[in-house]
Amino acid sequence: MSTAPDPTPMPAASASHDFDCLVFIGRFQPPHLGHLAVIHEALKRARQVIVLIGSAWQARSLRNPWRFEERRDMLRDCFDSDDNRRLEIEPLLDALYNDDVWVRDVQRKVRDIARPRQGKLPRIGLIGANRGQSSYYLSLFPQWESVSVPLIEGISASQIRERLFYSSASAADYLSTGAAHDLPPRVHRALLAFHATEACQQLLEEQQLLEQYRSAWAQAPYPPIFVTVNGVVVQSGHVLLVKRTAAPGKGLLALPGGFINPHERLLDACLRELRERVRLKVPEPVLKGSLRGQRLFDEPHRSWRGRTLAEAFYFALRPEQQLPQLKPAKGGDHARWVALADLEPETLFEDHFFIIQNFLGLPAGWATP
Repeated sequence: MSTAPDPTPMPAASASHDFDCLVFIGRFQPPHLGHLAVIHEALKRARQVIVLIGSAWQARSLRNPWRFEERRDMLRDCFDSDDNRRLEIEPLLDALYNDDVWVRDVQRKVRDIARPRQGKLPRIGLIGANRGQSSYYLSLFPQWESVSVPLIEGISASQIRERLFYSSASAADYLSTGAAHDLPPRVHRALLAFHATEACQQLLEEQQLLEQYRSAWAQAPYPPIFVTVNGVVVQSGHVLLVKRTAAPGKGLLALPGGFINPHERLLDACLRELRERVRLKVPEPVLKGSLRGQRLFDEPHRSWRGRTLAEAFYFALRPEQQLPQLKPAKGGDHARWVALADLEPETLFEDHFFIIQNFLGLPAGWATP
């Protein structure tokens, strides 16, 4: 979704404005002083600054604790009204397994938002902290110039999240003593308020489970790599999903699946999960005959457990007037058929929306506001 251009005319370009528009892409989980340094530099060098907030419409997780609207509001609160008039802050949905889809989405948003000057095409640049990634972004957007801002040492969003969610005590200690080094005052206050919410408590619970999970593998000679399977079962415009009943991702929808057994082939593991977890009333020969594709999904941060590879199988069942019956499995998650039109990324667990998107060809802006 892009915002219609503000009818208020932009200030005329000055000698200090090298660009008509500078684009800053980040996740801002959470916004910190390093992010603000980049935006302040962009405001000095461009008439208009577009901030694209990635991982928008994702379900809350330890990697993505704050929703787009929360991150947008935290950023807005750090700037005065004059600067905010020159800032466009827009959501950007990830496309984990297709760079071309993601690049197209960025290009379209910038095209729709960037304001021409005196009928001329705007001079556009990409700005960011110098983390060695400038050449990567430059290769994705060769039509735009690249601007690097010196990195502020000692500030890391991932370390901030670790301090906030390791435990309630560590979060309280960090927010009372160490946050001023990393966070703007307005963001600091927002995170203090968030710390008292039920959403934060659920994330703290997930962190405790994660620590227990890690401790079970602490003596392994190498970091473990897990292999799982998922079934993408589609019929008559519906996809088969389960609602998770426990952390992590309690209350979220997920593709049916799980870990493989030691002496099990991947397809057999997927069929077993469909049979045991959701008790799908479709004969196994029919399922095998409906198999239309499979793919390995291996984004490094896809799972809370650590390095977890998922082999997904796409079954396209023949359209029927009635959807196949689902019987509750003992102790299992609650299965349901969900209309494709009702899919929303923020209601799906981990990267399961992107797995569905990959097989069904859903556009990047699917089901987003």
